[in-house]
Amino acid sequence: MLSNRRLFLLLTTAIAPMLWGTTYVVTTEFLPPHRPLLAALLRALPAGLLLVAITRVLPRGSWWWRSLVLGTLNIGAFNALLFVGAYRLPGGVAATVGAIQPLLVALLSAGLLRQRLSLRTVLTSIAGVFGVGLLVLRATARLDTWGVLAAAGGAVVMAFGVVLSKRWTSPAPLLATTGWQLVAGGLVLLPVTFLVEGAFPAFTLRNLAGYSYLALFGSAIAYALWFRGLRELVPTEVTFLGLLSPVVATTLGWLLLAQHLTTLQAVGGFVVLAALVTAQVRRTPKKPVVETRVLVPAGEGC
Repeated sequence: MLSNRRLFLLLTTAIAPMLWGTTYVVTTEFLPPHRPLLAALLRALPAGLLLVAITRVLPRGSWWWRSLVLGTLNIGAFNALLFVGAYRLPGGVAATVGAIQPLLVALLSAGLLRQRLSLRTVLTSIAGVFGVGLLVLRATARLDTWGVLAAAGGAVVMAFGVVLSKRWTSPAPLLATTGWQLVAGGLVLLPVTFLVEGAFPAFTLRNLAGYSYLALFGSAIAYALWFRGLRELVPTEVTFLGLLSPVVATTLGWLLLAQHLTTLQAVGGFVVLAALVTAQVRRTPKKPVVETRVLVPAGEGC
């Protein structure tokens, strides 16, 4: 069952992957071509610096290295592997491989958080991968070994980041913790970006508008909502919400970019949404039957 507070948390957390689903349209329409790592860097580091400046809270003690680990997993390494996979694979293949993340989180939660791994969670995870495949995979898609490994690696590091974010609960305000991770992830991406893609190109006003949108909405707001959901909800429930990202990306491509939407894609979208809803519904435990006995004093019976 869904309580009012849990429903509110799920709906607000779902905003994060929905915002991430707008990245494709923003990237193709506003950003310079062939600079994926630069996009990852400029959506993470400025957003993190902004949140740290607003909260004026720095890590203390173990949270210096924990922020580095979480920022690398959730943002730095994840984005680097994600873009390598996206460049070497068709988008549909990369998205389908990435859809294994809910299953990975469920397995890691069972091992690291001692949460029960149910058959329903496993089947729902498989259904989610199948639905994303129908939604975005094309018959002409080609496979590339390194691309598949990169996409799978991105799902793995993000799954570890999600589970560790649940295990390591920061005592600092949410926005501060989010800012630490974004800064750490951006600093990890900084040398990789310059090494692979070289110096920054000349930006147009359109490019700056796109980067600003990704930093403010795609990172600062989206990751704050995502990490709040991880603090208060079960990690597996949160990662299933991530399946909304390819649904939003496909829908926007159809509405804004005049991309063709087939019946099979529509079926895939419904399968994804069904898997997502199924993952959020908890079974109500049956109340034990209490046997009531009436004691009759001796001599008053029939």
